[in-house]
Amino acid sequence: MITLNEVLETNEMISKMNLDVRTITMGISLLDCVGTDVSDTCKKIYTKITTLARDLVKTGTAITEMYGIPIVHKRISVTPIALVGGSVCKTTSDFVEIAKTLDRAAKEVGVNFLGGYSALVSKAMTTADELLIRSIPEALSCTDVVCSSVNLGSTKTGINMDAVRLMGEIIRSTAESTKERGSIGCAKLVVFCNAPDDNPFMAGAFHGVTEGDCVINVGVSGPGVMRSVLEGIRGESFEVLCETIKKTAFKITRVGQLVAKEASQRLGVPFGIVDLSLAPTPAIGDSVADILREIGVDKAGAPGTTAALALLNDQVKKGGIMASSYVGGLSGAFIPVSEDQGMIEAAEQGALSIEKLEAMTCVCSVGLDMIAVPGDTKASTISGIIADEMAIGMINQKTTAVRLIPVIGKSVGEHVEFGGLLGSAPIMAVNPFGCDRLIERSGRIPAPVHSFKN
Repeated sequence: MITLNEVLETNEMISKMNLDVRTITMGISLLDCVGTDVSDTCKKIYTKITTLARDLVKTGTAITEMYGIPIVHKRISVTPIALVGGSVCKTTSDFVEIAKTLDRAAKEVGVNFLGGYSALVSKAMTTADELLIRSIPEALSCTDVVCSSVNLGSTKTGINMDAVRLMGEIIRSTAESTKERGSIGCAKLVVFCNAPDDNPFMAGAFHGVTEGDCVINVGVSGPGVMRSVLEGIRGESFEVLCETIKKTAFKITRVGQLVAKEASQRLGVPFGIVDLSLAPTPAIGDSVADILREIGVDKAGAPGTTAALALLNDQVKKGGIMASSYVGGLSGAFIPVSEDQGMIEAAEQGALSIEKLEAMTCVCSVGLDMIAVPGDTKASTISGIIADEMAIGMINQKTTAVRLIPVIGKSVGEHVEFGGLLGSAPIMAVNPFGCDRLIERSGRIPAPVHSFKN
């Protein structure tokens, strides 16, 4: 039974604390869209997406009007395109045609982003996988809302270092191909270790092969709510702090569950999961870094930051899992630099470095996210940063990711503006020492011994 006080409390969260549902993401399987050639495949892809998702945006708007809950984005995720195009795409240009079709379909139904221009290569690459990966710079330069992801490692298979080396080159090429727009193509490109099949957040969303034909996943937000609540318990014990975070995460997740069930019922599509991640925005007061400051550090990056983030991430999960039938995706706390005003300030003031962010990723939901680096950063250095992050995910049996943006023409101390939820970022310094000899080795890093559980 929902009480009047709970209704009033939720209204206050929405009106004063920036509570929103960050995204309703429709996952669509394209496995049945493989045609006789690229043209036929593109036609089937366009038809299926525009048929299943035709009412997605309208439904999100109607739910907002009904409940007063802001739904910031409506998105689509699709089956990894390397699998869909594997039998018909013989060149990188063939895959780019599919990317253009995805972009057209997404614009037709009015969604903000479409994810799934992806390849899963944690152990090795097929010919189709490599073609798709090599097509990414062109695909992201000639589309507007398509997002790309590549899974490079897992706890079960190890890390595909050949793919890690290639992705360093691809990220640099993507930066070059979109340099007139601040190298924004790299903001729509992420690499993973242990990528989840049901992630509703971009740029890493794709519709996993274990999923059904169509599903609704919802990503909630709420850093502003969490910060506001913690302001009221300054100086209290860790027990009070943890209980407060859990209770608040429960309330935030219940909002996501409500929206997910309503969207599922209206669209006639099964409900998948609620991702209960605290996802910041560039708006003042909607910052994970500000939550860390309320927990007790002067700035994100100060001593104690990793401990504070570990506590926050764990308590969010503990509170959220009791509020939804199905919790999935990434679920925890995001630390994207360009999308979090508190992180931006910390980086500008020297409190936050890439090395400290890497340490923080050991305990948070994702990884090195939306970090702008100098435009002359070498491909091998990018690959080395990726390898480090993949190792953290592989050893700790968790999802980690890297979304680095080498901004062509920019150097440390300068600034880049992406706009919207992608925000803006200072150019952060990269370790000047190289790792060429490591990255030049071929093959893969084996899975850790604790992965052998059969």
